[in-house]
Amino acid sequence: MALEDYKGVFIYAQQVDNKIDNIAYELIGEATRLAKDLDTTVTAVLLGSGVKDLAPSLGYYGADRVIVVDDPKLETYRTEPYTQALAAVINEYKPEIMLVGATAIGRDLGPRVSARVKTGLTADCTSLEINDFPINAIPGKEDEQKHNQLLMTRPAFGGNTIATIACPDNRPQMATVRPGVMKKLAEDTSKQAEIVEFNPELAENNCYVEILEVVKEVKNTVNIQDAKILVSGGRGVGSKENFKILEDLADAIGGQVSCSRAVVDNGWLAKDYQVGQTGKTVRPNLYFAIGISGAIQHVAGMEESDIIIAINKDETAPIFDVATYGIVGDLNKIVPKLTEEIKKAKAAK
Repeated sequence: MALEDYKGVFIYAQQVDNKIDNIAYELIGEATRLAKDLDTTVTAVLLGSGVKDLAPSLGYYGADRVIVVDDPKLETYRTEPYTQALAAVINEYKPEIMLVGATAIGRDLGPRVSARVKTGLTADCTSLEINDFPINAIPGKEDEQKHNQLLMTRPAFGGNTIATIACPDNRPQMATVRPGVMKKLAEDTSKQAEIVEFNPELAENNCYVEILEVVKEVKNTVNIQDAKILVSGGRGVGSKENFKILEDLADAIGGQVSCSRAVVDNGWLAKDYQVGQTGKTVRPNLYFAIGISGAIQHVAGMEESDIIIAINKDETAPIFDVATYGIVGDLNKIVPKLTEEIKKAKAAK
């Protein structure tokens, strides 16, 4: 493999029902940052049927080029035709880096594609950077250190440690990236991307499946990744019933309730509300961490919040290390009082 033939940072622009998913824009933002370090360009790969009209929006958010594979076989996501299409793009255009969202689709597609193009894949990444590998040169082997490598960081061993992984000998360097971790750029409708239509042959084989029916599940839960204010509770809240005081605070301040993994494990709230490495990564304007000790698995999912307010009776709780403001005391007294004062302030306006 001639590594020097591989150039550019590519992202898979996931779309469902001919609507670009937000993760695509997040990946373009991250790809733009990485491309700057490598002095290269950003390409978005858009797969589907009748999707060409979606391509310009990817340019508005920072893509220099959009490669569109438009084929009736790609109307609804199926593993085999999408794998063939994305692998064909990689083999034809030879990206140095290929990023895929760690969504349900991306977690299915990414490993299949990496196997087809004979490279590695680091799954569920929470951080990416361009650096040397090894980061610290081995004494006596300084000439073996490789530069401008993609270092991919992800939780490992059940979230109990953080691993940084490189793929120095194969291209592209592939990673799936957790939604909500990376920041998308501001929309600029004056920015025009080059749009390239690519039509590889998608051959039907015994891996194709036939879709008989698509049934969409209707959920009443709110996507906590969209919330500007989150009131998050942990084991210290004490019970499912006690979450009522957090709901009251969330209602008063115009926020949404969320939780730690311990709450989900205890059956107090559904997994849709979980923040953390095994839940969702969030970055609200305001994050209340109530009765949450601050384990690294939870902190990794919310530490990018603009303002963090921690309420915990244990003054040594690790959550105070990342909190903007901390209150040591009984949440059963503090939270209702805080809710009452917020209501008074709103009523006085």
